[in-house]
Amino acid sequence: MISLNKDRYLTKIWKKRAVHLLIFPASVLFIYGILFIIMPGKALIALRSSGKVFANIIMPLCLVFILMLVLNLFLKPAYITKFLGKEAGIKGIILSAAAGIISAGPIYAWYPMLKALREKGADSSFIAIFLGNRAVKPFLLPIMISYFGWIYVLILTVFTIFGSLLAGYCIGILVKENRS
Repeated sequence: MISLNKDRYLTKIWKKRAVHLLIFPASVLFIYGILFIIMPGKALIALRSSGKVFANIIMPLCLVFILMLVLNLFLKPAYITKFLGKEAGIKGIILSAAAGIISAGPIYAWYPMLKALREKGADSSFIAIFLGNRAVKPFLLPIMISYFGWIYVLILTVFTIFGSLLAGYCIGILVKENRS
């Protein structure tokens, strides 16, 4: 009897969530439908533009989803804490800096994974270092060198990396003070 009531309650909750999850896509489809009736040419341009944005973000989102799946399946909190916890030291700094440099895609696609890492025990300073080092893009370095010269690009890259380390250190201190 209790199980039956619990199942009904959960079904009711899922139905409410499904309705809430469908409101935004339904609204967008409704607006596109009205635009197709009023201005079909402009609506088609807007739809193509939305398709291009979707095409640009789908690959990084899929990559982050796969990484989160792998994190949840194979990495245990103790393992993450070993590499990105408070006692990780220089190994954690190097790992988070390198991961930030080689990461690709829009930054907001990485937020869910970073949140999951933090919940599993990753230190806030390493997450800040990762985010700061996202500004260093190896594939753009040749173009930057051709425009600004290698000395400028080298100095900028070194300052960016050191700036992320400083930001990570400051974040680590501030977060530690707030938790105390």
